Amino acid sequence: MPQQLSFLNQVEAYLPELLNLLKESVNIDSPSASKIQNDRMADWYSKLFTSLIGGKVRRIKHPESGDKLLCEYGSGSKHILIVGHYDTVWPLGEANRRPFYIKDQKAYGPGVYDMKAGILQAFFALRVLKDTGRFPERKKVVILLNSDEELGSPTSRELIETTASQSDFAFVLEPPMEPQGALKTMRKGSGRYKLIVKGISAHAGVSPDKGVSAIQELAYQIQKLYALADPDKGTTLNVGVVKGGIGSNVVAEYAEADIDVRVPSLEEAQRVDAQIKATRPYLENSELSVIGGMIRPPMEKTKEIATLFKLAQDIARDEFNFGLEEAATGGVSDGNFTAGMGIPTLDGLGASGDHAHSPLEYVRIDQIPFRTALLARLIESC
Repeated sequence: MPQQLSFLNQVEAYLPELLNLLKESVNIDSPSASKIQNDRMADWYSKLFTSLIGGKVRRIKHPESGDKLLCEYGSGSKHILIVGHYDTVWPLGEANRRPFYIKDQKAYGPGVYDMKAGILQAFFALRVLKDTGRFPERKKVVILLNSDEELGSPTSRELIETTASQSDFAFVLEPPMEPQGALKTMRKGSGRYKLIVKGISAHAGVSPDKGVSAIQELAYQIQKLYALADPDKGTTLNVGVVKGGIGSNVVAEYAEADIDVRVPSLEEAQRVDAQIKATRPYLENSELSVIGGMIRPPMEKTKEIATLFKLAQDIARDEFNFGLEEAATGGVSDGNFTAGMGIPTLDGLGASGDHAHSPLEYVRIDQIPFRTALLARLIESC
């Protein structure tokens, strides 16, 4: 039997322990907005990493958001960053309402797929390297676990980018693209804006000429906003929330719109951002203001990312008899930040399953050994 397949066999032997730990972690609520619960989750991962791997954990405290963790193993000069998050979209009490369970070789529960199974895969990838004596002495691995990815990583971005700047490669534990389990080699960048319109209120029946409708102005602006999209390039824009006015018989003094932007390149990000911020009123005596901007840079597929994916694809095919594919997505992750720093990044290395952010989310148990072993081999080979 080829030596590499021993990784797969070893992870399969770990599987009962891994699933018990997965149950324990899923049954701990960790909503993004709860510092208390996130810190409890951070305590759990800190103790587990120390006992399971024997590595060092640095805890980055935050006064409002959950603490961040840097789980470190090895002391070599070549650095590999693995990025994950332990916060979930689920509210307090969700774990009690629908706790972890297994059915038909699928594991269910809040956050099991996004991404508590993926974090454990990373921990056990290090463990298999350690237990088989194959952890490369020349390397250092840092698993960064943040607590607010589901909110856009507002308090974690600086730590992610600082740590990435000291790294040679970055692996991201987000789930793969299903149903083929593809790794993500390109992600669009994203922006969030709020357009605020101020008009002049008036009685709609008695003196409408004295008013300036903020809603009418906003209607014109929305059409201009949609014209900024470029489907051929992959640039999209969506006005998702509109508010304004106090009654049908009042010319609206105020209106606002929330805008989502997705762009495939830095060039498109700069174009759309500049045009949104340069918008001017259509109606005389109306006023416009724009809040927000681009919040995640695009993860563009570079030659280095292509080379990294080719390595993963070759390992999967030659050692595990798995045809690994790649995919692009309009969704964003912390991989946007690492790639934006120019670090070769592979995303989608987490657990295989489906229905993220849904009560139906699950993880395929039969894929856990392969995806754990693949990550271990990437750490060994990069």
